[in-house]
Order: sequence, then C-alpha cells, then structure tokens
Amino acid sequence: MTTNHTLRYGSRTLALTATALGVVATAVPAAAGEQPTAEQIMADCASGEGKCSFNSPQLGKAYLGEPRQVSELLFNCTDSPASQSMSWADTVGSSHSVGGSVTVGGGIEGIITASVTATYNYTWQSSHTETSSFTVTVKPGEVGWISRAQVMRQISGTWQTHYDDPKWGHYYWFVPDTVTGPAPNGTDGKHSAVVVKSRKMTADEKKLCAGGSTQDKVFTRNR
Repeated sequence: MTTNHTLRYGSRTLALTATALGVVATAVPAAAGEQPTAEQIMADCASGEGKCSFNSPQLGKAYLGEPRQVSELLFNCTDSPASQSMSWADTVGSSHSVGGSVTVGGGIEGIITASVTATYNYTWQSSHTETSSFTVTVKPGEVGWISRAQVMRQISGTWQTHYDDPKWGHYYWFVPDTVTGPAPNGTDGKHSAVVVKSRKMTADEKKLCAGGSTQDKVFTRNR
C-alpha cells in the first residue's frame, strides 16, 4: 500500500477566528515537530483519539470487480464428462487508499456509513457475503471450479480530524481518501457474476489420477 499521501491541515487562533490551510506530502513516520503520515491520522480516527468526519463523499459508478475462485477444485480422472453440485462462499470486504482494509465494526466503518447515508440515503456496506451451490461439469482430464465477480463501488471524500489540543502543531488535519467496497447487486445496472471455469490438468495433477484412491474417480481438493 502506498504511504506517500497528501495531508492538509488547519490551524486556529486562541479566539478560533482564523484557519490556515496548507499542503504537505509525507512518506515517513512523524517525529516530534514533524507532520504526520496519513496512516497516523487514520489511526487516530479509528481509535477515537481524533474526532473525525468523512466530508463531501462522492459516489463513483459501480463496476464489476475481478473474478476470483470461490469453490474447491473438481478433478475428473474418468473417461467421461462428470457433473457434481458444489457449494461456494464468497466474502468481499472494503479497503481505502490510505489505510488498507476497512474493519467491520470499527470506528472508521461507522463514520463512512453515517456520512454516505446522510448525503445520498445510500446504504454503504463494508463487507458482503454470499453462499450458494452450483453444478459443475468437468471434461475428462480437466479441473473445474466456480468463480465469482462482485459489484464494486468507490467513494471519494476527505477525512477531517479535530483534536481538543493541538497535535503535530495543529487542531485540524485533512486527509483525502478513496474507499472501495461491495455494492448491492443491480447498482448502476451492474450485476455480480457466478460462472463455472475449467482447465486442463497439469502434469503433477495428472499423477494424482494415475494411482491411489483418486484413480478413475471424480474428487475435490481445497483451493
């Protein structure tokens, strides 16, 4: 994850009548008297040390994420096509550009949810899980599996952190961020896809069919 992020900060007078803004790029942990990294600011948002809000959220267009394997592998060591019902499960989480994954139930998740709901009346979800079963048909000498692609959406906004006492020399810090997470099926006309895929066995996999309990049989293995 890239650690070179842009931070904007605000400073206020004792009378709270003026605010100075600036821009600073930082790629290393802050020492005394230095400016913080985006990760340090986000850690304070997550812990509650900083009073944070996610301002001016902008919803991006939904898109179909990259497909990934969600089932076991089905091997066909027989001489005929084989069909078998296979269960699958898929959990897709969220990530943001300045701090990795968004933890379900964490402080950051609640702030994003409140901001997006208030602005768009859109129910943002940091994680989505689906389970089902599908019939997989595999040709002789091939391996089959179930793959799934989730509808995704990005939300761009700016984190504002307020401290009761100045930290790193300022009361306010601003961190631009982009959150990527699962979107409801059908968002912007995009639909999650579940497909069966297959390929030829490798040389090592063919050896599994040559003897032992797997010879002339259909069997599954973990991903």
